[in-house]
Amino acid sequence: MAEAQSKAIRIPVADAELGEPEVEAVAEVLRSRWLTAGAVCARFEEEFRKLCGGANVLAVTNCTAALHMAYLALDVRPGDEVLVPTLSFVATANAARLTGAVPVFVDCTSESDFNVDPVELERRIGPRTAAIAVVHYGGYPCAMDDVKRIAARHGLPIVEDCAHAPGGTLHGVPVGTLGDVGCFSFYVTKNVVTGEGGMAITGSRALADRMRTLALHGMTKDAWRRFSDKGYVHYDVVDAGFKYNMMDLQAAIGIHQLARVERTLERRAEIWHAYDEAFRDLPVFVPAAPAPDTRHAHHLYTLLIDVDHVAVTRDDFLERMTQQKIGVGVHYRAVHLHPFYQERYGYRTGQLPAAEWVSERTVSLPLSPKLDPGDVADVIEAVRRSLGA
Repeated sequence: MAEAQSKAIRIPVADAELGEPEVEAVAEVLRSRWLTAGAVCARFEEEFRKLCGGANVLAVTNCTAALHMAYLALDVRPGDEVLVPTLSFVATANAARLTGAVPVFVDCTSESDFNVDPVELERRIGPRTAAIAVVHYGGYPCAMDDVKRIAARHGLPIVEDCAHAPGGTLHGVPVGTLGDVGCFSFYVTKNVVTGEGGMAITGSRALADRMRTLALHGMTKDAWRRFSDKGYVHYDVVDAGFKYNMMDLQAAIGIHQLARVERTLERRAEIWHAYDEAFRDLPVFVPAAPAPDTRHAHHLYTLLIDVDHVAVTRDDFLERMTQQKIGVGVHYRAVHLHPFYQERYGYRTGQLPAAEWVSERTVSLPLSPKLDPGDVADVIEAVRRSLGA
């Protein structure tokens, strides 16, 4: 279940930990003959609510769907602007554009803290700004105290992209509940896996009801509520919605993933700290330590290659690691550097310098609870060889 890579890769950059409980749970759903959204999805939603808080939860097809519906539920309209981090996966910006809004990119805090810079965030607020999106990059909770103060001053809602961060907290409060809507991913590389899938959480019943309607064609009742032992129940279509619901097949996997999420996070932290210790004497920058009173979800371990003091580029490093059968990734090339956003909105290199600096140097190393001590040692040695250390 690893992220797609060459068959020659021995230690993938991300690998889902799946066991017999997940296999049996899927088999049980198959035997039930109810495969789409139903009782198992409802149970998964409740278990996730216990982990991450939020009075209302909605299991959906993926995090992109959750983001899209969050923007719509918050009344983002064509021609509006949504502030989004440029150092993120493209979904954060793409989902805003799906509403007809214009994504306005914001630089990261620094070359060591990859989360959105609150100072730059406020500087980019304009008369058409309709919402703020933040990303808890790599599982590191961003400076939500500052972001919330800015949002309150300008009367703007906050969407939290928590694709990297289930289990993360700030001041003991789970990420995803610090803004208006939190959006999570259960893609195969994430800390909680259902293959594909996502979750939206919110403290607002009105926002939750709006997203639940949008998630299923704008209908007032889903299939589970239309076809029951009590007979068929009619529905109304009250909006032009989408097909964004999760399936019980996915939720069955997710329930067992949640059951061991604490152990998963602990193992990720152990590997993270082993990397930190091993790389301190190398020409690299290790990830920033978590801010005080936060819990890091340790989703991505990203090294920055110190290209000014080593005779390899970042892409040279990627190739050398792959030759040693060690999986690597790039998280991320800043979104404003991609051709679509440059051609459509006129972004150019040099406009968001901190994120661009990171984009040229960043590389993600294998980080999975499946890694044993020998795997971790092999990754460390491969890094040293790749740098010529």
